[in-house]
Amino acid sequence: MKNLLLLLLAGVLSGCASTWNSPPLETVDSVDLERYMGEWYVIANIPYFGERGNVAGRAIYRMREDGRMDDIYLYRDGDFDAPEERLEGVAWVVDEDSNARWKVRFYWPLTFAYYIVDLDPDYQWSLVGHPSRNYAWIMARAPRIDDELYEQLLARFEELGFDSSDLKKVPQFPDQIGQPGFQ
Repeated sequence: MKNLLLLLLAGVLSGCASTWNSPPLETVDSVDLERYMGEWYVIANIPYFGERGNVAGRAIYRMREDGRMDDIYLYRDGDFDAPEERLEGVAWVVDEDSNARWKVRFYWPLTFAYYIVDLDPDYQWSLVGHPSRNYAWIMARAPRIDDELYEQLLARFEELGFDSSDLKKVPQFPDQIGQPGFQ
């Protein structure tokens, strides 16, 4: 829990830091929230202390009656034999014109910006970023994507002003641990 509190504090502080050297982070024009809901595997991220070393990471988004969304993060701490951990948060849309800018909170009162910066037309993959460009995720409906698509998604992050070399793959299968390009 201490690591998560530090993560959220880092997110708040990075959100407070001005990104005056970078243009505003663009998002997709429109997100159909009903289609976006469901399970997403964390294919890659910019490692930070809250997720560094996690394996089998995935997020589940569910609409709530109050209009907000459940944000459930499931993972194993460093090893596929470790018990599955679960964090339950809440998310809400802050740009209702596009539904592509959210706030996420796992511990009150700390919130974190969640921007959907690219999205497969069939909702099979998503690129999520933070306006500071210090945090980024490649999410997919399946636990594995092909290498060609992965390289295209890294290039897209570069176009958006992220340093794609900072992204590392998250092991979704035991044989991926220790492989090049993985955390």
